[in-house]
Amino acid sequence: MPILIFGHRNPDTDSVTSAIAFSYLKNRLGNRTTPCILGNLNKESRFVLDYFGGSVPTLLKNVKIQLRDLDYDKVEGISPKASILYAYKLMEEKNLKTLPIVDEGGKLAGIVTMKDIAMGLIKGDFYQLESSLENIAQDLKGEVLVEGAKEIQGRIKVMAFYHESIRGTLHQEDIIIVGDRYGIIENAIEAGVKLIIITGGKALPSQYIHSAKEKGVSIINVSMDTFTTSKLINQCNYIASIMKIQGVIQFHEDEYLEEVKDELINTAFRNFPVIDHEQRFLGFIGRRHIINPKKKKVILVDHNEYAQSAEGLSEAEILEIVDHHKIGDISTSMPISFRNMPVGSTCTIIYHLFQENREEIPKEIAGLLLSGIISDTLLLKSPTTTDWDKNAVEELNKLLDLDLEVYSMEMFKAGTSLEGYSIEEVFYKDFKEFQLEGVKVGIGQVFTLDIEDVFNRKEQFIDFIDRVHHHNNYYLTLLVITDIVNNGSYLLYQCMNLSSLVVAFGVEPVQGIFVPDTVSRKKQILPKISDALKMLK
Repeated sequence: MPILIFGHRNPDTDSVTSAIAFSYLKNRLGNRTTPCILGNLNKESRFVLDYFGGSVPTLLKNVKIQLRDLDYDKVEGISPKASILYAYKLMEEKNLKTLPIVDEGGKLAGIVTMKDIAMGLIKGDFYQLESSLENIAQDLKGEVLVEGAKEIQGRIKVMAFYHESIRGTLHQEDIIIVGDRYGIIENAIEAGVKLIIITGGKALPSQYIHSAKEKGVSIINVSMDTFTTSKLINQCNYIASIMKIQGVIQFHEDEYLEEVKDELINTAFRNFPVIDHEQRFLGFIGRRHIINPKKKKVILVDHNEYAQSAEGLSEAEILEIVDHHKIGDISTSMPISFRNMPVGSTCTIIYHLFQENREEIPKEIAGLLLSGIISDTLLLKSPTTTDWDKNAVEELNKLLDLDLEVYSMEMFKAGTSLEGYSIEEVFYKDFKEFQLEGVKVGIGQVFTLDIEDVFNRKEQFIDFIDRVHHHNNYYLTLLVITDIVNNGSYLLYQCMNLSSLVVAFGVEPVQGIFVPDTVSRKKQILPKISDALKMLK
């Protein structure tokens, strides 16, 4: 199972590109990783991937434990046309309590337990046989002398009478078990029975073989005696005759452990089949498999808080975190590598990890890293920008030789267009939830060159913010519309105490108010709100 590397929910360009680049580095260092995203790509990220030829990461719904993650028993299925005796021997040899029966495509047809086989021996129809000639010969360790038909279906009769006593009593659907009683064999051939099983292992005179071929009567010669043969013959039946079809509880490999756990624990069955999307059998799962379940292994980039991460993160094993935000609430049961630096972009940290490991950066990865830094630092103009970021951009661009101003404006233009976005999509484009000074705050931010489009829908945005605010019981719900050209942000909000906004930003609490020189949620907006909450306590 590969290690999953992903950024925060509502992924931005830094989150997406850092996941891809770090996955590349990890794989170069001998790991097996897959870059993922926790939401759909925004327009800016798609522009970047298209520009540098990057593949879209795997969309990850959650990291909850699924049945596919567990070490359930991998058991090879057998055909419905295998014999009961074959199934029994296989189960005994491999110490199996339950055996899957699968069709030619590997789809589950039914299951058989040792109890089913035992009950078949006690309560089964001892006189009826439906099997193949090959099965019967193999199970009885016999030799096929005449192959009249490949499939055998009929009623079993043990011939222990004088041959004249059975004259006229044999029929075409009869299966005869007999020793070297040639009179009975001759009568059986004349009657055109389905199969003659000759016991004792003695050679059969050629005239009977010739007659049987002419009549299409199958003959098998076995070395065992009549009593033993008659005991084993009904175990030559197809396993399909006793397999369970109805009421078989089965689970899909993508089902979550939390959803099926109760059924696994509280149902009397020992083993439950696991299937895939095409109903193909994969293995058996039971109570013992969920005691210490195998967790998904994950690496987090560009975030370190549960509220911003994948659903079910508490069920996963976190191996590493690379981030440039404040330390959040994620905890682990074991020590991990935690790389946190006060720089403008996670991609800056990833760049330095390449340097530390002396790994060459291919052009595609260089382009992704450069784009992540430009996006998060607004082309190095954000107050979050550090010399580390500037140095990384300079060195990466030596590999790319881009006109950074031209490329950046193309990227921002592609990414900030709000055309086709609904109110909800704009609000959640880059939305994060925070705990500040004991209250819950929700802040969405959108960078755009199209301020007019937002204000044309101003009242709709305010109505939506109001619904989100009350539904989530936030103290403050804020949409920050950042004007890249004018280096400031417009605010739309709902707040339990408007004084918080006045104190935080020094502006009147008016919907759509412009706050100059405020573009960074992390370095400017969050600290100002936190300080205001402290003052108003």
